Amino acid sequence: MKKFICALMILFISSAAVHAAPELDINAKSAILTELTTGDVLYEQNADEQLPIASVTKIMTMLLIVEALDSGQISLDDEVTVSERAMSMGGSTMFLETGDVITVDEMLKGIAVASANDGAVAMAEFIAGSEAEFVRRMNERAAELGMKNTSFVNTNGLDADGHYSSARDVAIMSRELLKHEIIFKYTTIWTDTMRGGKFQLANTNKLIRFYDGATGLKTGSTSKALCCLSASALRDGMHLIAVVLGAPDSNSRFSGARTLLDYGFSAYTLKETVPADTELAKARVSRGVKKEVGAQSRESRTILLEKGDTEEITYSTELDDLNAPVRKGDRIGTVTVLKNGAQVDTADLYAGEDIEKKTFLYSLMTVLGLMYK
Repeated sequence: MKKFICALMILFISSAAVHAAPELDINAKSAILTELTTGDVLYEQNADEQLPIASVTKIMTMLLIVEALDSGQISLDDEVTVSERAMSMGGSTMFLETGDVITVDEMLKGIAVASANDGAVAMAEFIAGSEAEFVRRMNERAAELGMKNTSFVNTNGLDADGHYSSARDVAIMSRELLKHEIIFKYTTIWTDTMRGGKFQLANTNKLIRFYDGATGLKTGSTSKALCCLSASALRDGMHLIAVVLGAPDSNSRFSGARTLLDYGFSAYTLKETVPADTELAKARVSRGVKKEVGAQSRESRTILLEKGDTEEITYSTELDDLNAPVRKGDRIGTVTVLKNGAQVDTADLYAGEDIEKKTFLYSLMTVLGLMYK
């Protein structure tokens, strides 16, 4: 490996004071604030306590639905036949009747906007054959995501023994769901209709109307869980997730989420450290028609900074010694991002173009060309 070190940027100095995490007034049993791109935690309060989460459960239900869409297992136009069991779900519903045939698109709308318990069960049966099998997949996915304080018993969050999660785990599954842009089609709806205008829908998440930049995500309330919320908002390229569990009333969960989001947007900013598809260094190429090939990252890399920080952000690259041929997109090294000399991120680097191997004829023509200049 050959190592090349170069400065990428030095961030500006702001006159604002550096923010230390304050004691925020969150009237709830548990809370957390995270940033979507980096996954960094900006604030937490009893974030690992196992608590019932009511319909916030449907974040995982919707995650499995959109992952089934992405994989091609289902499509938005697929039609779902409602079972008697799905119809029998109490609590918040989308007014399904046994035998109704509803598209996946409408089901997702009902689950995201109206927190439909009947829709969640109907979709679970459609995708997995039974709610029990779907719940097994929910727990499996939670384990894959590193959700250490979560156990699902149903798809909709109705109170049940052994059904719980934590603020940190809710933030983790919220972040995963928000990676799927299709979900914003549903979670940003304030009011809408279903089934040809027969049913009116109003979003249970009041922040969608009253908080600038709100993108979702899911409310929940039961007698055991009290009032819960996972709220997401996007401003100036920074996407925050605020989770509030066990608030005593609905106003407390919304005010708590607003407090968290306001703090995050006022105190932090995202800065790009590695641009996408931009040459960062050149790797040496032996026996190629060119002696070097540009190295670039496939995706932009960012870092979360407190506003007012004076930070020197640099990077170093480690590039392979290459032998031609080299193909565009081949992995050829890594870039490491440093904040005041300490590593904060790393990413793979890829060849920016094809480099063909020298042939005898190419070498001969090169020599002749030099002789007859």
